[in-house]
Amino acid sequence: MNSAHSSCPAHASSPPALFRLLPVLFLFSMAAGLLAAEHPNILWLTSEDNGPHLGCYGDDYATTPNLDKLASKSLVYKTCWSTAPVCAAARTTIIAGMYPTSLGAQHMRSTTHLPEGLLMYPQYLRRLGYHVHNKGKEDYNLHKPKDPTFPGTPVWDKNDYSKRDKDKPFFQIFNYTISHESKLRTRPHKQVHDPAGVRIPKHHPDTPEFRQDWAQYYDRLTEMDAMVGAALDKLEKSGEADNTIIFYYGDHGSGMPRHKRWPFNSGLHVPLIVHIPEKWKHLRPEDYTPGGTTERVVGFVDLAPTLISLAGSEPPKHMHGKAFLGPHATPDPEYIFGFRGRMDERIELVRSVRDKQFIYMRHFMPHRPYGQHVQYMFQTPSTAKWYALHEAGKLTPETDRFWQTKPAEELYDLHADPDEVINLAGNPAHAETLKKMREALIDWQTETGDLLMAEHDLHARAADSTPWDMAQKLPLDEIQNMARLASGMRSDATPTLVEGLSHTEPVVRYWAALGFHMRGQLAVREHAELLRKALDDEWPTVRLAAAEGLAHHGEEADRDAAVRVLLDSADAPEDGNYVTMLALMIIDDLDDLMKPHVEEIRGLGKEDETAPSRTRKYNQRLHDKLAVDLGYGK
Repeated sequence: MNSAHSSCPAHASSPPALFRLLPVLFLFSMAAGLLAAEHPNILWLTSEDNGPHLGCYGDDYATTPNLDKLASKSLVYKTCWSTAPVCAAARTTIIAGMYPTSLGAQHMRSTTHLPEGLLMYPQYLRRLGYHVHNKGKEDYNLHKPKDPTFPGTPVWDKNDYSKRDKDKPFFQIFNYTISHESKLRTRPHKQVHDPAGVRIPKHHPDTPEFRQDWAQYYDRLTEMDAMVGAALDKLEKSGEADNTIIFYYGDHGSGMPRHKRWPFNSGLHVPLIVHIPEKWKHLRPEDYTPGGTTERVVGFVDLAPTLISLAGSEPPKHMHGKAFLGPHATPDPEYIFGFRGRMDERIELVRSVRDKQFIYMRHFMPHRPYGQHVQYMFQTPSTAKWYALHEAGKLTPETDRFWQTKPAEELYDLHADPDEVINLAGNPAHAETLKKMREALIDWQTETGDLLMAEHDLHARAADSTPWDMAQKLPLDEIQNMARLASGMRSDATPTLVEGLSHTEPVVRYWAALGFHMRGQLAVREHAELLRKALDDEWPTVRLAAAEGLAHHGEEADRDAAVRVLLDSADAPEDGNYVTMLALMIIDDLDDLMKPHVEEIRGLGKEDETAPSRTRKYNQRLHDKLAVDLGYGK
């Protein structure tokens, strides 16, 4: 990949570096001075953990007068996806203009690097003369790169737009956390929206806890709406309103369970309202009508290139997203894409595709239930109640599905089934749609270099470079194909899984071993000898995948050997953060098999001090859960 700048060798006869640079600085300074007159200001108003539950999206229960007023003079996007159903991964998509699945940055609060020479979008806007400020969260899964054009300058400017050099156009973010998941469960709470009037989606049970959490969510949206109103008033009083393009969007679906963290439409569908004032009408799309709607499908990966297009520049070629506004707007795409990786302490791997009517989901770990125990999620009253009803056997098939394991594929007609409860993947009438969307996903994974790898493997293999650069040297097509084969559950895949266990690429071996576990007892016992051999693999994730299958489905001696591998892989200071997390997750699923080993589990090291600080706490959360399950907690 080409870097943003080329370099040339220095020569003795060349003038000093400063003098060579002066003409460039002069021209850049002139361009920046002209931009205030030639380029629009851009204001982003963002809110956390909310889907399109607004009056302007047809929700009669919502009370959102300020956003409804903004929508009445703006363009409302009917189908915008956050690309990821959780904040850090969604913001990473935005800041890079690239899919985190290609950067090794798809896991919640993981930390990695962009390829050398690539920048975050505010840095590209600064090069175009913009003052860039973010008043709110950053929370990216990427280290911030340094821009050689502005040595020592941080990604974001220190002050908001009111304190900028008035000769510069501004890009400003105001981010509102009042609608965040944590705000749905604060008690006591003075109820404003009547819980009796809330609509309960078909995938949720109708209980007082769900009604209160949903009603409180709408109360928080009203509070958020007032904050948006204040920001718009501030813009108006600044005298910049007629010169400013305004975006409002939510950062992913609602904070309710099965919405946040899950790449269903309920977890990815967000509101997007764009106001382009008359002065900048030449930057509007053809279907822009004040108060109108657009059918164009948009993903968060498209936001960065759209900003750069609005600023008058062609978006960088490395960005996966496509501009949907400005002089470099692209045709309406047929599909948008989403993903899920690890969420806090629970490992998962899902990809989603949506067009204007259908959503297709592909599960690469169908053996794990949707509703894995994420400690933070279980603090919400509705989540805890939902799980208690599941344990008591008091749920309907539709509402109990969240606690079950998953099919490899799901397909939903969002026009007929907006709550996504009728899986059409096995319906012959929709076979062609299923095939088309499956192929679209495969094409996307191939084109973008989707890293279907365990988190340890990402970081171990990219130790001296970046996951993106590392992927260029991997047999990525073979890895992706084995992941599809292993998780697809076809009975005729077994011979290929056997071959995969002896592949030279450890990630292929990992998926092959996991494929036997996914197929259950018969497959594991028929190939126990191969899996026993894999317990001694040089690569830890391969050992753990084999151990998971043998511990769940093997004969007694194989179970004992698998448990030994798991315990030997679960000491964080010795085995590393990501290997330990995977081992503890597997241990947590084994319950009675682990009870004889309680004292050993209690004595395991819980923190890898070499790991990013944001992920160290997750192993402790798994230990907290084990303490309860195995009976040695408080």
